[in-house]
Amino acid sequence: MSTEPAAQPAEVATPAGLAGLTREEARRRLVQHGPNAVPESESSPWLRVLGKFWAPVPWMLEAAVLLQVMLHEYLGAGVIAVLLLFNGGLGLIKEGHARATLRALRERLALNAVVMRDGQWLTVPAADLVPGDVVQLSLGWIVPADVTLRQGEVLLDQSMLTGESLPIEAGAGAMTYAGALVRRGEAVAEVGATGAATKFGKTVELVRIAQSPSSQQQAVVRIVRNLALFSAAMVFVQLLYAAATHMPIGQTIPLILTAVLAAIPVALPATFTLASAIGARTLAARGVLPTRLSAIDEAAGMDMLCADKTGTLTRNVLAVTTVYAARGFDAPQVLGLGALASADAGLDPVDAAIRGAAAQRPSSRLPARVRFVPFDPAQKMSEAQARGAAGETLRIVKGAFSRIAALAPPPADISASAQAMANRGDRVLAVAAGPAQALAWVGLIGLSDEPRADARQLIAELKSLGVETVMVTGDAASTAVVVARAVGIEGAVCPSGAPPQGARPRDFGVFAGVFPEDKFKIVQALQRDGRTVGMCGDGANDAPALRQAQMGIAVSAATDVAKSAAGIVLTRPGLGGIVATVKVGRMAYQRILTYTLRSVTAKVTQMLLLTVGLLLTARAILTPMMIVLVMIGGDFLAMSATTDNVRASALPNAWRVGRITLAGIVLGVVAAVFCSGVVAVAHFRFGWVADHGLRTLATVTLVFVIQATYYVVRDHRWLWSSRPSAWVVASSVVNVLSIALMAAYGFPLHRLSWPVIGLLFASTALFTLALDLVKRLLLARLKLD
Repeated sequence: MSTEPAAQPAEVATPAGLAGLTREEARRRLVQHGPNAVPESESSPWLRVLGKFWAPVPWMLEAAVLLQVMLHEYLGAGVIAVLLLFNGGLGLIKEGHARATLRALRERLALNAVVMRDGQWLTVPAADLVPGDVVQLSLGWIVPADVTLRQGEVLLDQSMLTGESLPIEAGAGAMTYAGALVRRGEAVAEVGATGAATKFGKTVELVRIAQSPSSQQQAVVRIVRNLALFSAAMVFVQLLYAAATHMPIGQTIPLILTAVLAAIPVALPATFTLASAIGARTLAARGVLPTRLSAIDEAAGMDMLCADKTGTLTRNVLAVTTVYAARGFDAPQVLGLGALASADAGLDPVDAAIRGAAAQRPSSRLPARVRFVPFDPAQKMSEAQARGAAGETLRIVKGAFSRIAALAPPPADISASAQAMANRGDRVLAVAAGPAQALAWVGLIGLSDEPRADARQLIAELKSLGVETVMVTGDAASTAVVVARAVGIEGAVCPSGAPPQGARPRDFGVFAGVFPEDKFKIVQALQRDGRTVGMCGDGANDAPALRQAQMGIAVSAATDVAKSAAGIVLTRPGLGGIVATVKVGRMAYQRILTYTLRSVTAKVTQMLLLTVGLLLTARAILTPMMIVLVMIGGDFLAMSATTDNVRASALPNAWRVGRITLAGIVLGVVAAVFCSGVVAVAHFRFGWVADHGLRTLATVTLVFVIQATYYVVRDHRWLWSSRPSAWVVASSVVNVLSIALMAAYGFPLHRLSWPVIGLLFASTALFTLALDLVKRLLLARLKLD
C-alpha cells in the first residue's frame, strides 16, 4: 500500500476525536472488508465460447454437420458449420457489452483519496480505504466511498446516483455516497462503507445481475421447438414405414439425414441478425447507435417507456425561468444585482445560471461591486458590497427566501409570487439591496431544469404508436409532477418510488424519489406485468434499469456507464431518435415475421413431401444433396427478405409463435398437397421413378413452391398489394433460374426437359393464386400482425 504525505488545507482542521486509523489497523480492516473496489467475477473465456454452442438450435445444427460428415456430404456440412460459427460469434459480442458496462462503472470510483493515518494526512489509492477511515473532501474531487461528514460544508452533485437535478448542501452529520462530485467547499468525513457495500457498488451488482430475456431468442427457440415436434412426428412415420418394409440401413440413414436437414431453419437466427443489422444502419443515419442488435427487435414490441427526468426529459442545466421584480425595479436589475452577489467562476450551477441570464438581459443601472462574500451554507446566502452612482455604499444579498425575509420583511406580492414559483417546482432565490441596515426587496429569481424542447412532441408521438410513457426519477414528487405535466405525462404520482401494496406499476404515471435499485425493480415489476419495457436515461444511476429493460436508451449526453448499459445510444441532442427506433424496429420485425412464416411453411412442406413421397414411391423422394440445394435457395437467398419493402405496424408487435406455427402448418399442408400431387401424377400416370427424373421433379417443384410462398406471405393483403424490393426479386430470379438450369442440363440433378420445367412454373403460378386466397382467410382469422 503506497502512500505519500498530503498537506491538509488550512480551512479544515481535524475534528476532535477523529484521529483516523493507524496503518496497522487499516491493514487489518482491509483484510476483513476487502478493497474499496467492486469484485470481478468473470467466467473463463473458453467456457463462454463453448456456451454459445450448447443450446437447442446449435444442437440441431451440430447434429446435421455430424451426419453429413459421416455420409461424406462435405459441402452441406461446411455451409451449416459456417452459419453455426457466425451465430456463436454474435452471441459472444453481445455478452461483451455487459462486461464493458461493469468496467465503466468501476472506472468511476475515485483513483486516489486523502486519508488520515497515524495522525498524518496521506494520499492513498481509493481501493485502500476501509470503514472507519477519516478522509478529506475538496473541490472537484469524487467522493471515494460512502461517508458521513464530520466537519466542513460542501456542495455535492449526486445526480449521477440519485437523479436529483440540483446539487445539495451538506454539513456535519450528512451522509453522501461514492461517486458524488464536490462542487464547492471542503470537509472532513468518516468512511462508513466501501467497495460492493457502497450505494455505487450496489449499482454495479444490479447491472451484473440485470437481464431480460430477448424476445428474439425466445421466438427462435419456440419456433425450432415447434418445428422439431412436427418433424419428429414425420420422422417417426418414416421410420415406421422403413421398419415395416424392411428398408436397408443404407437407405434409411440418408432418409433420416434428409429429414433432419429439411427440419432445421438453418438461416433463421442469421436472418434475425441481418434484419437488425440493416435496421441499425438505417438508424445510424438518423443519429441512433444500437449497441445490441436485439434492441432493434425489442423496439418493435415496446409498449412502455420509462423515462428518467434529469438529463433525459430535461436538459440537466439549471436555467432562470422566472423573474419577479419588486416595485421600483425591473427584471434586468433583479438579474444584474443577483449576478453581483454571485461568484464570477466556479462549479456552482445556480450562480452560473444567474450570470448567464444577466448577460442576456443587461441593465445599465447597476452599482459597481467592491467586495464579494461567497455563499455560506450556514447563512444560506451570498452577498456583495457595492458602490452606487452617488458613491454610497450598498449591500446586496442573494439567498433562500426565508433567509432574506428575516433581513427585510417581504411585501405581500413578493410572498405570493414566491409561493407560486415553488408550486411550479422552481428553486426560488430572493434578492435584496440597499444600505446595510435598511435593505429593500429587489425581486425573486426562479430556477429550474427545463424540459427538452422536443420532449412533449416525443411523448405524444409515442402515444400515437401505442407506447405509454412514465417518468422514473430520483427527484422529489413536487418537482417531478411539474415536469411530467409539462411534457404530457399523465397518471397518478407514486412518491415513495415503489407502488403501494396491492397496486400495479401500470397504475402510475410518475415514480419519484427513487434510487437505482428502485428503478431496476420498477422495470422488473412492469415486465412481470406483461409489458415490454424501454428505459431512457443518462446517468450511472440509470445503468441497472437500462440493462434490465428490453430496450435501454441512453441520451447523447449520457455518461459512459449509461451508454455501455444501454442497447440504444442517441448520438444527437434531442429525443427524436426514440421514435425513429420504434418505427425502424417495427419494419425489421415485419421482415423477420415474413421470413419466419415462410420458413415454417417451407419446412412443413418439405417434411410432408418427404413423408408422402416415401409412402407413394417406397424410396426417399429427396436426397441430402437436394435438400442442401433447396436450403441454399430457400434459406440463404431468402435472407434478402431483410431488405424488403414493408409497412410498419401502427401498434406494438408481439411474437405470437403459436399462431405463426399454426399458419405455417396450414399453408405448408396446402403447399405439400400441390407438391405431392405433382409427384403422384408423374409417378403413377407417367411412370417416373425416384432414382431418375422423379427426384429432380420433386426438387424443382419444391423450389418453385417455396419461392411462391414468400410472395404470398410477404403482405397480409393480396400478394400484388405492394412491390417487393429489388434484392428480393433478384434472389428469386437467381434461385429459380439456377435450379431450372441444373435440371435442364442434368447437373447435379437428373435432366428435365424445358417444356416440363415451363409447365411446372406455370402450374406453380396458378397454385400461388389459390395459396394467396387461403392466406387471406387464414390470417384474418388468426389476427396475425
